[in-house]
Amino acid sequence: MKKYTYPSVLTIAGFDSSGGAGIQADIKTISALGCYATSVLTALPVQNTMGVRKIYPIPMEAVADQIEAVLDDIVPQAIKIGMVHTSLLVETIANTLNKYPKIPIVFDPVMVATSGHRLIEEETIDTIVKKLFPMADVITPNMDEASILAGMDVKTLEDMQAAGKKILRSGCKNILLKGGHQESPTVTSLFFDENGQQYSFETEKFITNNTHGSGCSLSSAIAAYIARGEELLKAVELAQNYVFEAIKQGKDVITGKGNGPLNHFFNPNKLIKK
Repeated sequence: MKKYTYPSVLTIAGFDSSGGAGIQADIKTISALGCYATSVLTALPVQNTMGVRKIYPIPMEAVADQIEAVLDDIVPQAIKIGMVHTSLLVETIANTLNKYPKIPIVFDPVMVATSGHRLIEEETIDTIVKKLFPMADVITPNMDEASILAGMDVKTLEDMQAAGKKILRSGCKNILLKGGHQESPTVTSLFFDENGQQYSFETEKFITNNTHGSGCSLSSAIAAYIARGEELLKAVELAQNYVFEAIKQGKDVITGKGNGPLNHFFNPNKLIKK
């Protein structure tokens, strides 16, 4: 009898008890795209669709132990890193991952929730830039996060172009700057590669509150497509198509009283056999 494996993705991220964002959105996305999801919990936010109420920390030793337990056993083809809200957490993740052979990393620098709540400590940003940016194959900030990283207002497409170039100089390899917060009938996201090339992706914008976890889902979808063997630019394109459709298929659903989740399972794949 032939033995086989599944393409595997490790998500290192925070919790969402409402199920729409964070590690739950990652697991749903990775699973819907036919990959096997493993996970490491970095923080325990208390939240629902209306916002974050509190964040309980996870002991750093527990974070390192979780990473080692997964990587010693189920080696992923890609890693997604999400919520890292303290400098010590950033250092713990970076130092632990450095013990293992290089695996493609998608880093979503989660700093601001869909509800507008700030999720990161100010002093953590410098540590992220120094420790995680050089390790990540691509980072996926939204416009609010790009504003923080670039130290400038990011309101327009022109602002995004300037901010992307500025962030690229801070030491990251590739950037997908998400345009979901644009005040326009379409959404334009910009991809900046390490060679200075720029690509734009334009999609229709829906009038809906159901975008909770869209950034988490996008970064984990990119990781899933990388795990499936796609080149980075193609993985970015396919992941954006997936999130677009997940928002479209869930835009009229009522889940909770605030910002509802995407429909991650609008067309789920079976686990892919390799």
